[in-house]
Amino acid sequence: MHSPVFRPAAFSRPLALSVSLLAAVSVSTVWADDYPHAQEPIGTVEQIYDGAMLPDLAVSTYRNIGRLFPTHTIKAGEHPYALPKSDRQLPNVRFTVEGKKYDLYDFVALDSITAMLVIKDGKIVFETYQRGNTEKTRWMSMSMAKSITSTLTAAAIRDGLIKGLDGQVVDYVPALKGSAYEGVTVRNVLMMSSGVKWNETYTDPASDRRALLKAQISQRPHSAMTLMASLPRAAEPGTVNNYSTGETQVLGEIVRGAVKMPLAEYLSKKIWQPFGMESDATWWLDSPDGVEIGGSGISATLRDYGRFGLFFMNDGKINGTSILPDGWVGEATRPTTLKGGKSLDYGYMWWTAWTAPSVKDGAYSAVGIQGQNIYVNPANNVVIVTFGAQPKPVDKEPLDPMAFFDAVVAALK
Repeated sequence: MHSPVFRPAAFSRPLALSVSLLAAVSVSTVWADDYPHAQEPIGTVEQIYDGAMLPDLAVSTYRNIGRLFPTHTIKAGEHPYALPKSDRQLPNVRFTVEGKKYDLYDFVALDSITAMLVIKDGKIVFETYQRGNTEKTRWMSMSMAKSITSTLTAAAIRDGLIKGLDGQVVDYVPALKGSAYEGVTVRNVLMMSSGVKWNETYTDPASDRRALLKAQISQRPHSAMTLMASLPRAAEPGTVNNYSTGETQVLGEIVRGAVKMPLAEYLSKKIWQPFGMESDATWWLDSPDGVEIGGSGISATLRDYGRFGLFFMNDGKINGTSILPDGWVGEATRPTTLKGGKSLDYGYMWWTAWTAPSVKDGAYSAVGIQGQNIYVNPANNVVIVTFGAQPKPVDKEPLDPMAFFDAVVAALK
């Protein structure tokens, strides 16, 4: 099985009324664009993180997360990046995990996959939509958004708006001055090694992760940074890796403070429009017209997530020129090293490979709870995207997705 992936936790308390009111704020904008799923019933954000929805409600909620919180729109351009269908389509894929044999149909069924896209050499070799999803369906990113926020950080460095990886967090987030984030660098945050104390235990009502979700649900301006500023230091910056969703919210605030515009607008300006995403996407906010949620809350189509994977695999190049610092993709997707020499199976908010074939190929992934993946295999020019509707926000998928991805890559060689 793959390396432990720490996932967003639940914050369970009776806030259905407040979430319903928040949904009413953004539902009119979602319905206005003739979205095919706009009138489906949805659950609450607490139910998502508690894993307390039956399958049909989970599916309709995951493709309507823009109704749970106010959002900013990530505007697409007028000239979509072409994704032609390949003459050679993916055959049934067979693979073995722990001595048991499986195939493509087992993976889709057992891991609750609601859509999947496989791109080889820039062409679609497999595409499926299940559970009523279509090409127009926008699906939740969950922690795949972390890799996108990391990429916006890189773009801001290339633009000269962030002073490199050694830039100080507090220079861009004044709300953290005087806190445990004093002396923490952008690199520390990207590696989730700030040294700031954090408890990501999802089942603990008193955990920091639950407190952050509570702040998001409150939709009070600046409540997330108020929480982050209150945390004590547990280690010297750069010496300990501690997976923290709060760290990604800090990263989003760094980018927002540097670029002086909403993250959704910067993403649209730098990538979504110029690279050629086909459809508008949405991104959750921490408060009405506030700051985007750095670690989750992007809702986009299957093919546009695939295009993002292609963009990153191609070193962030648009019209032949990279919008990212030289060497960024390689650095961000390789194992990083803490002070003292300890190596991490984690890059700059990208997951490094954990199976032997993918490690050999230098593959990496953006991973989100409940079955969301953007898998990139640069050695074989393959991008795979999955939408999942797994019942619980924990690392419990029956089949390791990377074992399946390895089999896909092998079948396409």
